Amino acid sequence: MSVRTLAEIADPLIADLVAYLRLERNRSQLTVEAYARDLQEFGAYLKKLPAGTSPIGKTYPELSKATTADVRRYVMFLAGRRNYDSRTIRRKLSSVKALYKYMKLTDLRIDDPAAVVPGPTLEKKRPKHLGLTDVSKLLNTTLAGRSEAQRRRDTAIIEVLYASGARRAEIARIDIADLDLENRTIYVHGKGQKERSVIINHSAAHAIGVYLHVRPKTNDAALFVGRGGKRLTPKHVWRIFRDIYKVSGINYQASPHTLRHSFATHLVENGVDLQIVRELLGHESLATTGVYLDLATDHKRRAYDKAHPRDRMK
Repeated sequence: MSVRTLAEIADPLIADLVAYLRLERNRSQLTVEAYARDLQEFGAYLKKLPAGTSPIGKTYPELSKATTADVRRYVMFLAGRRNYDSRTIRRKLSSVKALYKYMKLTDLRIDDPAAVVPGPTLEKKRPKHLGLTDVSKLLNTTLAGRSEAQRRRDTAIIEVLYASGARRAEIARIDIADLDLENRTIYVHGKGQKERSVIINHSAAHAIGVYLHVRPKTNDAALFVGRGGKRLTPKHVWRIFRDIYKVSGINYQASPHTLRHSFATHLVENGVDLQIVRELLGHESLATTGVYLDLATDHKRRAYDKAHPRDRMK
């Protein structure tokens, strides 16, 4: 689900929260779309809608009357029947908490039923990345039954994901005006309305150039377009990756974000300074990027062998 305008949100309380977050808290469209999606799902849970029912386009008066017990049961529902991981549950709970903070702030409620509900402890997971062989499989896989424009577009998307470390939402938001193929750079619109310039390799620049020759004629400013010449959404980027991944021969789970982890890990393994990797990824803190140093075992081994004198002793 992608909430493009406030008019698409049927529930007035969720629409008011989204407007508040956009106008007064200056949250990005991607962020408020996620909040709206999460709150519609919570509303569907409170409304006891049958499994598989789309929560979009409905009103949820139950939201304004929810209790702390309702919020607690929802967290248990997400962990149990939905089997979400801790990070996803915390994100969805954060959306619920934002709603009731807003209601209390605007005197719609005198209490905050979500305030005392803790999120699950985050599991410390090492990010998974692909080896060079599996990355090569992805980059060399094309899908049968696609037009030339679609095949060239899909190839360019996979190349740019790996070349830049960009998130799938950032890939979807690239405009043609953001490209500088001569200097192999792309201006990326990132999370929280942060923007950065990323470098791409010659292979990705070539793939984009080939795609541009067959890109459908459209007035849409987007680089990557689909049916009707409309901008691809992050969900479309995910589906393109998924379809290629399924036939690539890779035998374990991967996602577009896996290519982001692969990009960072491979750069660090080949000696790129962690500060440069941080800037390319758009991380605020070097500590966030530091996890890739843990993954880059070859890099650590080379640094160790270079520094430790024992093996050079006669």
